Amino acid sequence: MFTLTEVASLNDIQPTYRILKPWWDVFMDYLGIVMLMLAIFSGTMQLTKDQVVCLPILDIGPTIPFPQSGTFGQPQPTGVRTKLDFQQYVFVNQMCYHVALPWYSKYFPYLALIHTIVLMVSSNFWFKYPKTSSKIEHFVSILGKCFESPWTTKALSETACEDSEENKLRLAGASSLLKHLSTSSEEGSPNQSAPMLTKSGVTFSAEKLVSEVPAMTILDKKDGEQAKALFEKVRKFRAHVEDSDLIYRLYAIQTVIKTVKFILILCYTMTFVASIDFDHVCEPEIKHLTGYSKFHCTHNMAFMIKKLLVSYIALICVYGVICIYTLFWLFRRPLKEYSFEKVREESSFSDIPDVKNDFAFLLHMVDQYDQLYSKRFGVFLSEVSENKLREISLNHEWTFEKLRQHVTRNLQEKLELHLFMLSGVPDAVFDLTDLEILKLELIPEARITAKISQMINLQELHFYHCPAKVEQTAFIFLRDHLRCLHVKFTDVAEIPSWVYLLKNLRELYLVGNLNSENNKMIGLESLRDLRHLNILHLKSNLTKIPTNITDLSPHLIKLVIHNDGTKLLVLNSLKKIMNLAELELLNCELERIPHAIFSLNNLQELDLKSNNIRTIEEIISFQHLKRLSCLKLWHNKIITIPLSISHVKSLESLFLSHNKLESLPSSLFTLLKLRYLDVSHNSIVVIPPEAGFLQNLQHFAITGNKVEVVPKQLLKCNKLRTLCLGHNCISSIPEKIGQLSQLTHLELKGNCLDRLPAQLGQCCLLRRGCLIVEDHLFDSLPMEVKESINQESSVSFPNGCKCLSDGR
Repeated sequence: MFTLTEVASLNDIQPTYRILKPWWDVFMDYLGIVMLMLAIFSGTMQLTKDQVVCLPILDIGPTIPFPQSGTFGQPQPTGVRTKLDFQQYVFVNQMCYHVALPWYSKYFPYLALIHTIVLMVSSNFWFKYPKTSSKIEHFVSILGKCFESPWTTKALSETACEDSEENKLRLAGASSLLKHLSTSSEEGSPNQSAPMLTKSGVTFSAEKLVSEVPAMTILDKKDGEQAKALFEKVRKFRAHVEDSDLIYRLYAIQTVIKTVKFILILCYTMTFVASIDFDHVCEPEIKHLTGYSKFHCTHNMAFMIKKLLVSYIALICVYGVICIYTLFWLFRRPLKEYSFEKVREESSFSDIPDVKNDFAFLLHMVDQYDQLYSKRFGVFLSEVSENKLREISLNHEWTFEKLRQHVTRNLQEKLELHLFMLSGVPDAVFDLTDLEILKLELIPEARITAKISQMINLQELHFYHCPAKVEQTAFIFLRDHLRCLHVKFTDVAEIPSWVYLLKNLRELYLVGNLNSENNKMIGLESLRDLRHLNILHLKSNLTKIPTNITDLSPHLIKLVIHNDGTKLLVLNSLKKIMNLAELELLNCELERIPHAIFSLNNLQELDLKSNNIRTIEEIISFQHLKRLSCLKLWHNKIITIPLSISHVKSLESLFLSHNKLESLPSSLFTLLKLRYLDVSHNSIVVIPPEAGFLQNLQHFAITGNKVEVVPKQLLKCNKLRTLCLGHNCISSIPEKIGQLSQLTHLELKGNCLDRLPAQLGQCCLLRRGCLIVEDHLFDSLPMEVKESINQESSVSFPNGCKCLSDGR
């Protein structure tokens, strides 16, 4: 026989799994142990004391008296003489034990033991089966860590504090906020006094009315990292377990098996219980050995076995009733769905999601043990909770002192802070009251709080792939104070809706895909509320200019459309932006100058860089744009400059670099207002002598061409400050270059020069750093000329000295 300890191990489970054992499973486990003990006790009794005592049944006839013997006064024995010796009685007892006794009375202990073992195995099979035990072990491990995590206690404690504080201040705070919103949005007539926040589709993040929430415990860095890891584990476990319902089905199957087993045991046990009796008649067919064919036998354990069997039936009945109750619990409601509604009501974590399949079933089982487990576990399913943890960790890491170290000054001498790939915006950022530019990049949970109102010097914001959420009070501050906004996005839907309500915004830069794949329409919302927007920069893949831009026509001064090689086909909307002064259409695959541009009477600067323009015959139409002073047609495929360019008298700057020009028409040099001319990186061979007519010319660049001779007439342009002649085929520089008294930048590198004219010393403003030439040519100059050029200049030039080769 097995020992009780060995058999009981079949019912043993890890102590941590007990949280998944509801009361009925625990009760059935104890019933199994009682039935196991009963079976072992029955088996022990049967092995040690179970026996049958038999006597032969004599046929009716004359009795055989005992022979008279003994001494005087001794009584004579009475009874029936059987003529059997002791060995024959032993043999008969054993034969009748197997022949006369019912099989059930002999094997009851073994059957009870087998049935009990099957029931025990069925009860705990889901803990042992590999495909479910791994998930259960993982779940129990995570659940225990969540229950004991300091973050769980802190989150629930802060929720209680927030509830108590907010209940006191909710009414007062809400009324004061509404009053502030209504007063700050009043403009002009009373009809415009409605707050801009009531626009449909515009939502703001929930704003905490409590300025300071009492912190319960400070979460140290180690606990914070452990809590972060738990959030990630819970997220992965949920994704893994919610895919199937194997645990639920296995638990239901083992419950059904136990129920069927109960019915089977009860049926045949009730049938055989009546067959257990004390008296039995035995006919073992051993008459040839004993002389008798019938024996009367008594079973001395019959009474005990019957009592034990009745007890076993009673235990089985209780076990079966619990199995039926378990089935009722399994199927009376959907256990493959679990709702955290109660937890959401009791805490501030209203975003805790409902779960399904095996994840839901495990939580239902845990609730039968202690509902506090699932409540604490729900904290790690909440994105709000995770964001709070990130916020605490972020604020511990990014202190005011650390942020101050990252503040820099840009080229415009403005204080700038760039935060990259953080989990959120540290609270200490809003304490940098002298900050002028704030850049947030790849911050998925960026939240602009009301504390931004402290940043009175902030004028420029950058959101790079950063869908920022703004509280209402923060929005009011941004609406009134923000001047420049940069938004970089992947899809147009990522642009925060509050961006379109910044009434005092001056500059808006949008970089991203404005065309949705499913929606051919451009997704920009109405821009009419941007009442002071002067500059709009769109870097996208537009096929047409958005019609929304016409909402800005009264005040839009500069429009930049930078396409990524997508052909811009429709430009009719341009005609309605009558006050446009600067227009840039970059990389738009344009093949000709769009006719819509000729309607912009106030246009002063036009940039058509990086297109496919081959001919510019339409340039004569620019004569109607009386204010056009700057024309940039660089990085195109222009072959010739039409003679009609002479009609554009207002031009002061002309950029034609990186084209395919082979010559410069003489009519170009009739533009007497021209101050800046750039024809670099073409195939020009000759500089016409008419270049000397441009007496206002200050910058002339013809770098990277095939020029062989510098005409003396060019050096009559006395106002020249920058002269770029590098990378040509020039063999000599005229000595009259000394007449250029205002020359500050001269580029001669990459030519065929063998010497430099000594007259360079007469260019009193030219310095070595702005003289781009080979060292050996500079060394060939007379010593006094070199000393004159090398000396430091104490004169500040209006346009500065640009010593780098321009990549025009």
